[in-house]
Amino acid sequence: MTASLRTLKNGVRVVCDPMPGLETLALSVVAGRGAAYEGPARSGWSHLLEHMVFKGAGSRSARDIVEVIENQGGSINAATGYERTSFQVRALKGGLDLGMDVIADLVRRPTLDGADLAREKQVVAQEIAEAADAPDDYVFDLIQRASWGDHPVGRPILGSDETVNAATVEALSDWRANLYAADRLVIAATGAVEEGELMAAAERAFGDLPATPGASVPSPAAFVGGPLAEARKLEQAHLVFMLPACGAREDDYFALRIFAECLGGGMSSRLFQEAREKRGLAYNIDAYADTYADHGALGVYAGCAAGDAVETAKVCADELLKLADRIEEAELARAKAQLKAHMFMAREQPLSRAEQGAGQVLLFGRLYPPAELAREVDAVTPADVARLGRRLLSAGRAATAVLGAKSALKAGEAFDKALFSAA
Repeated sequence: MTASLRTLKNGVRVVCDPMPGLETLALSVVAGRGAAYEGPARSGWSHLLEHMVFKGAGSRSARDIVEVIENQGGSINAATGYERTSFQVRALKGGLDLGMDVIADLVRRPTLDGADLAREKQVVAQEIAEAADAPDDYVFDLIQRASWGDHPVGRPILGSDETVNAATVEALSDWRANLYAADRLVIAATGAVEEGELMAAAERAFGDLPATPGASVPSPAAFVGGPLAEARKLEQAHLVFMLPACGAREDDYFALRIFAECLGGGMSSRLFQEAREKRGLAYNIDAYADTYADHGALGVYAGCAAGDAVETAKVCADELLKLADRIEEAELARAKAQLKAHMFMAREQPLSRAEQGAGQVLLFGRLYPPAELAREVDAVTPADVARLGRRLLSAGRAATAVLGAKSALKAGEAFDKALFSAA
């Protein structure tokens, strides 16, 4: 069965993607806005709001919200990103109406009580502290700042103690109306669902949502680059290097995914083989594409002994340069197979499939059939990868983040020098 895309009169879009043979379903209600839409004074508010709606909504208390779903064998969750906020229910067959009603209450009718807000600020403060205490989390906050500077995507999704504490019930209520407006709302259901049932539930729960525009789209982030390094007494040094690339809507997107896969996407990748298998420099090392709607980057992460940090950085730069210069036909074919496998395996999981469908609608205004995605991947040529490689190096400057002992802190400088002096 093929997926369908329909639109309610107020602009809310609805994706129905049945998966025959399943006895469960996944429902995602996704607002196409998140932390990237926040001004400096609102940093962290989207995430705080996601917490707050679970403290009470409609006629249900915080306990009622989870119990009513779990009593029927389901689960409920939410996630805040830079460009979207997602509310998710997994349920047994027949649980669509209940899931839709509960999420509608969260999105449209949260209680937003002042006492709850005071307590939840303390919870989020602990979450911020926990992230700061986890070096393999905190180093990614550093690289966001080094890469994108003062743009909202350069700030942590969690915000800061100062900005979170500044939020009031009234301000969060206004922000909710901007964040969850109908013009960027997508309802996606997969698994044991039927289109008629889904459309009726969506119309009942969201059909009367006012068709007003929400927060304006932020300008694409401009890559800043430069080093950030912090000394800490850690057993391991954490290194992240980033180069400006392309956004998800650009023609080079699949070439970027292929490049990242070849560089550090798996155990057969260049970085894994060279840095770990041949030299024993790092236990964890990988490359990834960090993409947003209209901008993106190639990232490399490595965890290594502090004394090996500079050498690891040089290996990362060297392997990146080699791949930018030439990709072998065999590794290109392997990377294509891996990328298609990642996409298709995700489609076998109802929640991932629902999120994928909602993301496609938010980015492109339509659904991409799997066969079309496969053709896009297969169409990538060695010349495309080489062009992407030149694009990565064209900025002449990387963003680097290093966290660890003082002896590791020159790794960012070593990466930048090895990459651009050789290029």
